[in-house]
Amino acid sequence: MNLTWLADPLAPFPSTSTALPAGSEAPGLLAAGGALSPQRLTQAYRRGIFPWFNSNEPVLWWSPDPRMVLATANFKLSRSLRKTLSAFHRSNQCDIRIDSAFSEVITNCAQTPRTNQGGTWIHTDMQEAYNLWHKEGSAHSIETWINGVLVGGLYGVALGRMFFGESMFSLRTDASKIALAALVAFCRAHNVPLIDCQQSTSHLSSLGGHTMSRSDFEAHLQAHIDLPGITDWSYHPSLWKHVLPTVT
Repeated sequence: MNLTWLADPLAPFPSTSTALPAGSEAPGLLAAGGALSPQRLTQAYRRGIFPWFNSNEPVLWWSPDPRMVLATANFKLSRSLRKTLSAFHRSNQCDIRIDSAFSEVITNCAQTPRTNQGGTWIHTDMQEAYNLWHKEGSAHSIETWINGVLVGGLYGVALGRMFFGESMFSLRTDASKIALAALVAFCRAHNVPLIDCQQSTSHLSSLGGHTMSRSDFEAHLQAHIDLPGITDWSYHPSLWKHVLPTVT
């Protein structure tokens, strides 16, 4: 495996075309080494590159082909989820919050058991890096609260009019799906047409996710990454109208 080693923390990333191809031992792996500073993460995400590695490894940088994405216009709302969202919206004990508990969200994402995974890639180094990036204004959490208790949510990164989803968790049935639906509503309201989901899963496919070639993803990225960023990171219940037509 011929892999670029980034000895300097801010060494230029290689061309994403050099990432390991499908069928290799690590499809999408582009480079290793470097740091996880907000500056470095910004450089990476602007090119569609993201870190994913275990705690006992150097930083590993990825650019998969194809890429899993969710076009916000294609979000699938099942009948049961529609009922759940309607009940959630009507209840005065339920609300969506943004960025009120980012550290708690990423900690819960790290601790939530995953099928076929013995551990977590959201280890201490990753949590510290994204918590710092959150403080600098690029990483955000979408949170599901019931009776004043955080029961689910997700976190990701916003640059320009792009949102890069990272991970989600649920302590109550459908709590993460509620947060995702809220994110879709928020993105529709703020003209963000695509949520990057990185890796393909059947769960995301059931919600409307689909794969996109690296070249198409990078073209979309370049068209949206330098647009003015979102300044109002708050969630008003009226935003539900963007996924629930009956809400006014």
